[in-house]
Amino acid sequence: MSDTETPETSQAPAQAKAPENPHAAPVRQLARSMTRASLLYTPPFILVCIVLFTVLNGLHGFLGALVGGVLAMVASLSTLGMMKVSAGQDPSLVMLIALGGYAAKVILLFLALTLLKGVTVLHPLSLGITMIVAILVAAAVEFATFRKARIPTIIPASN
Repeated sequence: MSDTETPETSQAPAQAKAPENPHAAPVRQLARSMTRASLLYTPPFILVCIVLFTVLNGLHGFLGALVGGVLAMVASLSTLGMMKVSAGQDPSLVMLIALGGYAAKVILLFLALTLLKGVTVLHPLSLGITMIVAILVAAAVEFATFRKARIPTIIPASN
C-alpha cells in the first residue's frame, strides 16, 4: 500500500445497486391508491351493516357484523399489502405470492369462521352478510380505482 492510498480508497467501489424493476413504482402507486379508496369507501358500508344488524338482532347482530367487517377489511387489505410487497419482483414470484397469498387468506378465513362457529355471542347471518358486503364493496372500489388510475399497465423496455 502506498502512502497516498488509504484502506478506504484502495477498496473496490461499492457494489452498484441493481436497478429497480420499472414496473415496481407504478404498481406501488396503484396499490396505495387502491388502499386509500378501499379505506375510504368500505368502512361506511360496514357501519351500515353494523347499524342494521344491531337494530335487527341486538347485541348479537352488532358483534357479528363487527367481527365480519373486521375480517373482511383484513382480508381486503392483505391483498393490497401483497401487491405492494411483490411489486418489483420477478413475474413468476409475483404469481407465487398472489396465488399463495390467496390460498393462505382463504384457509385463514375458513379457520377463523370455523373457530367462530360455536361462539353464540355472534349472530352468524350478520357476520356472513357483513363479510360479503364488505368484500364485494372493497373489490368494486379497487376495480374502479384501477380503471381510473393514470398508471401505465404496460411499460415498454427501455432498450
